[in-house]
Amino acid sequence: MKKSILTILIGLSLIACTKENTTVQEQPSTISEPVLPAMVANYSQPNLPPFYQNGPVAGADNTPLNNPVTDAGATLGRVLFYDKQLSANGTVSCGSCHQAINGFSDPATLSLGFENGLTGHHSMSLANSRYYANGSFFWDERASSLEAQVLMPIQDEVEMGLSLSELVDKLENLDYYPSLFQAAFGSSEINSDRISRALAQFVRSMVSVNSKYDLGRNQVNAPTDNFPNFSTEENRGKQLFFDPAIGCAACHGTDAFIAPGARNNGLDADNSSDLGRGGITGVTAQEGVFKVGSLKNIEYTAPYMHDGRFSSLEEVIEHYNSGVQNNPNLSPPLRLPGGGVRRLNLSVADKNALVAFLKTLSDDVLINDEKFSDPFPES
Repeated sequence: MKKSILTILIGLSLIACTKENTTVQEQPSTISEPVLPAMVANYSQPNLPPFYQNGPVAGADNTPLNNPVTDAGATLGRVLFYDKQLSANGTVSCGSCHQAINGFSDPATLSLGFENGLTGHHSMSLANSRYYANGSFFWDERASSLEAQVLMPIQDEVEMGLSLSELVDKLENLDYYPSLFQAAFGSSEINSDRISRALAQFVRSMVSVNSKYDLGRNQVNAPTDNFPNFSTEENRGKQLFFDPAIGCAACHGTDAFIAPGARNNGLDADNSSDLGRGGITGVTAQEGVFKVGSLKNIEYTAPYMHDGRFSSLEEVIEHYNSGVQNNPNLSPPLRLPGGGVRRLNLSVADKNALVAFLKTLSDDVLINDEKFSDPFPES
């Protein structure tokens, strides 16, 4: 018998434990059901500060007119995001590779798929996905929109392993979904377009505005002003970050700490190991070029870069300080006017200050917010 939306929103029953084989994850014998609050959470009207409502951040909002965030839509998206039934054997969800405690990233260098295969790149954080101006996703930007992106891991033969028709068939046989689709879209019909739209709504609602940086930014006219809630070291790090001679803000310059498009940041002298964006477009000038992620919650999203090669923020800073390679497609802010590679030659104190500043971007409110947590009870 199909359960009503009221039953789902009040909370549903216990689940059986899911065990993993040492080599291959096994299909759980009992399907878990989500436990949701009696009152639908607020996703559609976030309390955004003025510097998110106006200027460069607002102008970068990639929300399409035909898929605004709604409370019921994002609630459905939350259930879909954490539901392991969206994988072929019921062992992996979107949340398996984008864990809230890790800033919606994965502490592993590469993530495990539904049969323990490894993903091709490190899991990118999802915070502030709404503010990627060009709306393209994945490290190589192969998805032209968030609506397209959210369905691709489900269909990937390593990650989740389902065709879209198989996905719809599975959800139609789970009795907690019809009421959620009814609330979100006005009818209980389940199809891949609605799945895509709900997942995208949930991810877009992960807006980070409660870090120490955000609290300080609310008290000043410009990000380059000294923040009254910052230590001397944190303000020094912020000064360095926004200094054009250092160049950090060239790629992470808005208050959402994102830049549009993809860049080559000199990880390697050539692009033989990973073509990045160029592998999708076939354009030589885009080889070794990768998406620029938001720095929000960067403290929690280690390891870093598309291949997870750096384990700490100190290693990341040292890369830009002394390790940038002279790649033919190197991003212009990392080049000197004469064409050579920019070497920052920072002091130890300045490198420490940059790390201290990056940690002010941590948003514990976002990663601990119940409305972004897993609604399926643990074993």
